[in-house]
Amino acid sequence: MPSPHHPSLVLLLITLFLCSTQSQSTKCRTSCGTTQINYPFGIDDGCGSPYYRHILHCTASGQLQLRTPSGTYPIETISYTERHIKITDPSMWNCDDAQNFRPTRPFSLDTSTHLTLSSQNDYLFFNCSDEAVIVAPKPMFCERFPERCDSSCDSASYLCRHLPKCGAALGGSSCCSYYPKATESLRLMLRYCSSYTSVYWRSVGAPDEPYDQVPEYGIRVDFDIPVSSSCLHCQDMARGGGTCGFDTQTRGFLCLCGERNVTTFCGDHDTSQQKTREAVTYGTAAAVSAAGMFVMAGVIWFLRRVRAKAPVTCGVQSNDNRLF
Repeated sequence: MPSPHHPSLVLLLITLFLCSTQSQSTKCRTSCGTTQINYPFGIDDGCGSPYYRHILHCTASGQLQLRTPSGTYPIETISYTERHIKITDPSMWNCDDAQNFRPTRPFSLDTSTHLTLSSQNDYLFFNCSDEAVIVAPKPMFCERFPERCDSSCDSASYLCRHLPKCGAALGGSSCCSYYPKATESLRLMLRYCSSYTSVYWRSVGAPDEPYDQVPEYGIRVDFDIPVSSSCLHCQDMARGGGTCGFDTQTRGFLCLCGERNVTTFCGDHDTSQQKTREAVTYGTAAAVSAAGMFVMAGVIWFLRRVRAKAPVTCGVQSNDNRLF
C-alpha cells in the first residue's frame, strides 16, 4: 500500500483511473423538460450525430438551449417531421420595447453543424440611416432599379405595416424588411440600424398550404437528419432497438445498447458467434486487467524509487476540444 506521505502518488493513481475510464455515454436522455430529444440530437456527449455535438444544452431547470457562435438561445420547439428548431433571441426587439431600441448582437450559426437559417424567417430593421441603407417601398424600387432590388430594405412590407401582436408599437419610428444573405450582411445592417427582430411564419393548416400561416416572433433554424445504414440497423427493433451515437474520441459510429456499445447492432441472433465474442471479451478483459495491475505495480515501484512528480494531462483544454 502507498504511504500517505506520497500525495503525488495518490493523485497519479486517481488520474490514471479517470483517464482510463471511457468517456462514451451509454445513457442518452430522451427529453429536456417537455422537449423530446431524438436523433440526430443529443444532450449527452456521444449521443446522436457528431454533426450536432455540443450544440444542445439542458439547464438544471429543464430549459433546452441552442449554442451558436453568437450566443446561447432558448429553444421553444423542435419539429422532427418538418426538421426545424424554433428559438428566441432575448436581445432582439420585442413589442414591450416599443421605441426603446436596445443594442443587440447579430445572430449567427456554425455551418459545420448542418444547421441553416430557414427561408421562412423575415427580418425587420428599425431606425435605419437613410444615407447608408436604401430604405424604400420595394415594389416601386424594384420597378425602377431591378438590378439593385436585393439590396433595398422594404419600408412598405406587410410586416412593417402589421407588426405581429403590436401594430402601433413603433409610433413614428421607421421600419423596413430585409433578408440578409449572410452573417456579414446582418452585421453591416446593424451598424446603420438601431435594432432588429426576426419573424417566423408558422403553419396553422396543412403543410402544403403556403398561405395558411401566421407570423410569430422567433428564429426558425432548419436541420438535416444524416441517417446511415448503420444507424437504421441499430434502431431496428428486430435487431435490438439501440440508440445511434458516436465515439467521443474518434467520432466513429456506435450503437448504444444499454450497458454496452457496439459498432453494428444490439441484438445478435447467432448464438455461437455471441458465445465466441463473449469468450474473447472475457479473455481480453482478464488480460487487460492483469496487465493493468502489473503496470500499476511498476508505477508505484518507480515513484517510490525516484519520487518524481508525474504531469497530469487528462482533461487539459486544447483547440481540439473547445466548443467554438
